[in-house]
Amino acid sequence: ALPISVRVGVMAAVDFKIHVDLACKAAEEFVNIYYETMDKRRRMLSKLYLDKATLVWNGNAVFGQESLMEFFDMLPSSEFQVSVLDCQPVHEQATQGQTTVLVVTCGTVNFEGNRQRYFNQNFLLTAQTTPTNTVWKIASDCFRFQDWAN
Repeated sequence: ALPISVRVGVMAAVDFKIHVDLACKAAEEFVNIYYETMDKRRRMLSKLYLDKATLVWNGNAVFGQESLMEFFDMLPSSEFQVSVLDCQPVHEQATQGQTTVLVVTCGTVNFEGNRQRYFNQNFLLTAQTTPTNTVWKIASDCFRFQDWAN
């Protein structure tokens, strides 16, 4: 038999692997929903955010669902292509026990009337759990255009 410290370490590693797998599955599903909603059903996009969520769009902060809805309505129609997706669970000690996932995406976007640009976007998602299901909501969103240095 393995010593107790080794068994606990193995169990912790297995538990962490399960958290990572769940985070990745949630992130993939979320990214598909988010960018499809952004491109095709923009009026519904603010429903993916917590009531007190924060969006920082190229350095400009937007707070709360009503302001988010107004902001998204101002944007021209878009076509996002995500080429990179990364995610990781955020340790529960950093989030007061709230199940949270960091999601990072990169890709290109075409806003109507503008040239195609590279972007980077970071989301903090929190699990909103009821007895019947779990819904992931955006607590924080940071979007940046990525312009190459000359």
